[in-house]
Amino acid sequence: MQWEGVLQDLRRLSDPARCRGMAQFGINTSQALGVSIPSIRQLARSLGCDHQLALKLWDSGVHEARILAGMVADPNQVTSAQMDNWSRDFNSWDLCDQVCNNLFDRTPLAYAKALDWSAEEPTFVKRAGFVLMAVLAAHDKSAPDGAFISFFPSIKAEANDSRNWVKKAVNWAVRQIGKRNLALNHAALELCSEIEPAGAAAGWVARHARRELTSPAVQERLRRAEA
Repeated sequence: MQWEGVLQDLRRLSDPARCRGMAQFGINTSQALGVSIPSIRQLARSLGCDHQLALKLWDSGVHEARILAGMVADPNQVTSAQMDNWSRDFNSWDLCDQVCNNLFDRTPLAYAKALDWSAEEPTFVKRAGFVLMAVLAAHDKSAPDGAFISFFPSIKAEANDSRNWVKKAVNWAVRQIGKRNLALNHAALELCSEIEPAGAAAGWVARHARRELTSPAVQERLRRAEA
């Protein structure tokens, strides 16, 4: 299908009034149409996997078209250069999270990019590094514990970044890693103790992660999983 036709479909699904609600959640709506995520997902299912279409949609610059691009792109055709280029285009937390969650975490380069991007300075590139850590911890069920322990030096190095979109992603990464199993739960709690004194942002990350990781619900689920 021609990418222009897909953009027309997105415009038909749009509701400009929705942009006001998106903005209230901190989403950059400068290039947004106001299309809901369920509607984008439904459109993605009808399109199937189409990497060339994904590239065209991304180049359009339209917010929802870029989210859709992350849903229809082929992770096996994604190159390192494409990942870097797209990450530099991230201008909103939701676009960053959607692309990492729907596409980048399924690429062979996901673990390497998580480490690389977490050391970058631009807000949403750095966020993407930690979002990748979080979604890999949630989705890659076969990965060994060591794959996530390898993220700890990056988390320690960046935990005191006070930018809201960064510190929330760091916290997300710690929580998701600590919810994989009891061993990683203990390791993540030790990590919290190590980073907490580093500053206000690191303290916030540690306290909020510890609260969830020590909660009765999480502890009981982890114990049942290993029983």
